[in-house]
Amino acid sequence: QVRLVESGGGLVQAGGSLRLSCAGFGRIFSSYAMGWFRQAPGKEREFLATISWSGGTTYYADSVKGRFTISRDNAKNTVYLQMNNLTPKDTAVYYCAAAQVIPASYPEYEYWGQGTQVTVSS
Repeated sequence: QVRLVESGGGLVQAGGSLRLSCAGFGRIFSSYAMGWFRQAPGKEREFLATISWSGGTTYYADSVKGRFTISRDNAKNTVYLQMNNLTPKDTAVYYCAAAQVIPASYPEYEYWGQGTQVTVSS
């Protein structure tokens, strides 16, 4: 069992940066690939990035490639999403999730956090 808790969301101006954190609780956290998703009001949940258990492999959605960076620290049971050059279109609830494979399809993500709100003002 893995429990995930996101933090780091908030209000930021366009062009600014935020770093989201996802803390994992459970002794097998480091064996899972981790992903970040977001969901804006009225829209489907969108894949953003994923990272392998070792941190050696990453994948990004085209919409965030070059602006967002996913990383992890298994010693701290934490995965991060560094978000730069934010725009109002990035406003959404951001979720982290855990999967046993990479890249994982949406149903393969077994565990989800509760989400953290990111709001980007113009």
